Amino acid sequence: MEVRLAEEVIVSKIYYIRGYKVMLDRDLAELYGVETKYLKRQVKRNAERFPDDFMFELKQKEFIEWRSQFVTSKKDKMGLRYFPYAFTEDGVAQLSTVLNSKRAISVNIQIIRLFSKMRKMLLTHKDILLKLEQLENYVADHSKEIRHIFDVLKQLLQSSNEPRKRIGFKVKK
Repeated sequence: MEVRLAEEVIVSKIYYIRGYKVMLDRDLAELYGVETKYLKRQVKRNAERFPDDFMFELKQKEFIEWRSQFVTSKKDKMGLRYFPYAFTEDGVAQLSTVLNSKRAISVNIQIIRLFSKMRKMLLTHKDILLKLEQLENYVADHSKEIRHIFDVLKQLLQSSNEPRKRIGFKVKK
């Protein structure tokens, strides 16, 4: 069962929390076509496969910040009884080992490819920024030299109004 999701759908479910790009359990469950409680149960049964840098549970403050991105009342927990799990790229990859449905595997492959594509784009942009910075430094170094040349020329122009002492050989008469 090959499932094709639009990249925009997946990207819209990626958040930046604790310095990681993460996807939340409820969004992953929706994409995989399973209930959130099933996904969480499988993760709890295989907890040793999900270290802290693969998955973490949102804290209350993080949950409130995440929820504030949506216009909801404070009483509404968006159908959540517990704070959601956030899965990093590695955690999402690891989910494929505990969810065995064909849909979950197909969607998981798409998500991993998208994360890889995002990483490659970021590296490309870093390379471009590095080259621009090098160019800026190169131009800045030369602009200092050019400024120095103009300063010397200004000094020469200012001093040209004063009578100059004659130079050369002096012949005694």
